[in-house]
Amino acid sequence: MSEDFYSVLGVSRDADDDEIKQAYRKMAAEYHPDVSDDPNAEEKFKRAKKAKEVLLDDEKRRMYDQMGHERFKEAEKRGATDTDGRRGAGGMGGMGGGGMGGGGMGGMNDIFEQFFGGGGSRSESGPRQGSDLKTRLRIDLEDAYRGVTKQLTVTRPERCPDCGGTGHPPDADSRTCSVCDGRGQQTTVRQTPLGRVQQTQTCSQCDGEGTVHSETCSTCRGDGRMRNEATLQVDVPEGIRDGQTLRMDGEGAPGENGGPNGDLLVEIRIDEHAVFERDGDDLRKRHPISFPQAVFGDTVEVGTLDGAVEMDVPAGTQSGETFRLRGKGMPRLQRRGHGDLYVEARIVTPESLNDDQREALEAFAEAGGEDIDVEQGFFEKLKNSF
Repeated sequence: MSEDFYSVLGVSRDADDDEIKQAYRKMAAEYHPDVSDDPNAEEKFKRAKKAKEVLLDDEKRRMYDQMGHERFKEAEKRGATDTDGRRGAGGMGGMGGGGMGGGGMGGMNDIFEQFFGGGGSRSESGPRQGSDLKTRLRIDLEDAYRGVTKQLTVTRPERCPDCGGTGHPPDADSRTCSVCDGRGQQTTVRQTPLGRVQQTQTCSQCDGEGTVHSETCSTCRGDGRMRNEATLQVDVPEGIRDGQTLRMDGEGAPGENGGPNGDLLVEIRIDEHAVFERDGDDLRKRHPISFPQAVFGDTVEVGTLDGAVEMDVPAGTQSGETFRLRGKGMPRLQRRGHGDLYVEARIVTPESLNDDQREALEAFAEAGGEDIDVEQGFFEKLKNSF
């Protein structure tokens, strides 16, 4: 069984129009052929578009829910292929032809006319918003701490500067499309085993405009759009987290038929830091202290993303013990204050000792009842105990 339209968009069966539109925009931003590197992007985009069109049409959605995905697709397929009516209502067994066409089945023919784009169908020739585009921007932790303005270069479709997106020169002659008589839509009626099916589609000759022109724009070859590089400034707020997305209104793909541009979605990726580890709004780091500092206590200077601060190390501090510096973490995005900085104390063992240091530490160990192996050394033993 093929994936149904709700699964394609990732929405529940009771999703409202806003949820469906939002899910479609998300998939379009990810799989639009103009921006996606996915080898199956075009097929995924077409499936999402088809799902959106059906689920946003009240009549089609009602019939889809009643018939189920497979029967719905089969009905569409028959409506597109059975042009001569040879498999008419007689193929439905005891139901007969009259029951489907008239009142015997409660006007099913009229329902299917609406279902497949009859009088109640929506026109595709009106203004439509352009697709959202998606890109990534890498920053470091310091940028995320302070906030930063970055330049970003994206390749995106834009309205052709020579024709303004119309696809033809301003002085080109125009005439009413002879295929659709200026309506912008083509309607076909087909006889199927389920009754007469009427389909309305955007006119292939004029692309829904209702008019055709004597010339096409030589710059964009009539498409109305071109792919260009654009350099934009992105304001990254302080406190932003890895993976969060910034929306730049109107910087996406151009709209169609006078519709507004889509938006540009900028996913922020924050590089790992050599010293600090981020945990939400908090930061963590390790700080070295000496054995005497751990034993007797001391005040040490600890680096933060906002400069050095003093931290009290109490006497008897153990290696791995963690201290909290309030308000020295990351700024809270769209809120007041900062997170905290957690500092893990690490006792550093010196690699060499002079004679006085060695003698003093051996005396210290002996006073505590330690049996010192001179070959191993006191600090070697200390190191191995951790």
